[in-house]
Amino acid sequence: MSTVLRTKWFRLGLGVVVAVLLLAAPLMLPLFANQTLVRIGVYAIAVLGLNLVMGYAGQVNLGQIFFVGLGAYVAAFGVTHDWNVVLVFVAACLLPGVLGLLVALAAARLGGLAIAMVTIALPIVGVPLAKRLSDLTGGSQGVSARFSGAPDWSGLYDDQWQYYVLLVITAVAFLLARNLVRGKFGRALKAVRRNEAVAASMGISPYRYKVLAFTVASVFGGASGFGYLVAVQYTSPETLSFGHSIALVAAMVVGGAGSIAGSLIGGAYYVFVPQLTNSIDPNLTAISQGVILLVVLFLLPGGLVSLPRVIRRLARRRSPQPASPWPEETERQAQA
Repeated sequence: MSTVLRTKWFRLGLGVVVAVLLLAAPLMLPLFANQTLVRIGVYAIAVLGLNLVMGYAGQVNLGQIFFVGLGAYVAAFGVTHDWNVVLVFVAACLLPGVLGLLVALAAARLGGLAIAMVTIALPIVGVPLAKRLSDLTGGSQGVSARFSGAPDWSGLYDDQWQYYVLLVITAVAFLLARNLVRGKFGRALKAVRRNEAVAASMGISPYRYKVLAFTVASVFGGASGFGYLVAVQYTSPETLSFGHSIALVAAMVVGGAGSIAGSLIGGAYYVFVPQLTNSIDPNLTAISQGVILLVVLFLLPGGLVSLPRVIRRLARRRSPQPASPWPEETERQAQA
């Protein structure tokens, strides 16, 4: 059996094992563990959308949390008005996507600090706007929307049902992103990121693909917001805060920019690291997270997803090189 075929079967077997574990996990894990996994899925989708813009397209986006919060508010509005849950999900993705398209059409021609300032303005404006539109958002108190309880026919607890809902959304989002970056869309984004002038000479419109990347990322942000409401069943202006947006960027960098798997690691980082730093010393949470970020950047510039590759490279360097079967020829080539 060839090496390629063995690798293919190994990946297939590993995928089956992982799928079985993911499906069986909520039936064996306690409530807190299921809720934690749900939150990881929520923020992994948000980081995934951010990765499409920053990791693959090379754009600056510091406002992804705005689309997450908008998706949560749209979902809450739909639930409180007794919309069908499928319609709620579509609206939670579609409205942030449309708004993201409008922002991208205006900002994609900008670069550097200009586009950074546009995206920074989104969460900064979003928080007071959410407080002022109290009829829609509940104001500073936020809005509660319980709709993700397990149906009677499922025989599941609420946390298990929420896990499976988020598992489906996360799986679809990651499969969609994987197909996008491995196809024509992903190749175009990489060309734009490397050199816009060269991409334009190849018939690739940098403006078009920047707009598309930002719009898709906004849709992913809306899907993440829907998942957030499924998990928490409550949202408030705090969901839109700029600090959360910076934390998403840090999670993307730590997980691995330009990596689909790195987005999942980034979601886990977003959930676990604040819990870890708070347990050590709540007063030093920000400093501790900053130190962790700097350590990862210095030791693993490609993020945690690059760790296996770095380990393999170090192992090859330390392993003894095989002796040449023709020492005379090797010495002659060295002298030449």
